[in-house]
Amino acid sequence: MNLTDSLGWIGSIEILAAFGLNSFQKIKSDSLVFQLLNLSGGIFLIINSIAHKAYPFTFINSVWVVISITALIKMARSRSSKS
Repeated sequence: MNLTDSLGWIGSIEILAAFGLNSFQKIKSDSLVFQLLNLSGGIFLIINSIAHKAYPFTFINSVWVVISITALIKMARSRSSKS
């Protein structure tokens, strides 16, 4: 297994872990852990999908990453305004 395939598997596991943990109420969707799992998982899947020229998959994971980044920025701003 090469590096891009390994990253693809890790990314898949991270996104599924975030979804599963959220679905079973172990973490909240507005938690840092949830957002970081989605962000890193999406980035790893983008790397894998580009390597395999699976561009529709690249697109959906790019949107996934943008959503995660937006949520993390919102969380950071919310925390800084509370301080």
